[in-house]
Amino acid sequence: MAKILAKNLTNKRVMLTDGSELGTATNVVIETHTGELLYLLVRPSPVVDTSKYKVQDSYIMIPFEAVRAAKDYAIVDKKLVTGSDFD
Repeated sequence: MAKILAKNLTNKRVMLTDGSELGTATNVVIETHTGELLYLLVRPSPVVDTSKYKVQDSYIMIPFEAVRAAKDYAIVDKKLVTGSDFD
């Protein structure tokens, strides 16, 4: 994956690889010793069922290795977010 700067993710709409919108990126969680990006924090859209995701303080925590691209949208690999395809 190409390098993605954390500042480029703030307030970006987050979409799954199946085209469904997940919400809006609000922040990132980093490993302070290495600078590694661990999670993308997403404020979920009102229609999203958050029970399928890891949630903390009403934000969805997306493992950063699931982020595939960040241009107009942050694109997230659906299978890596939930651990399975939940269609």
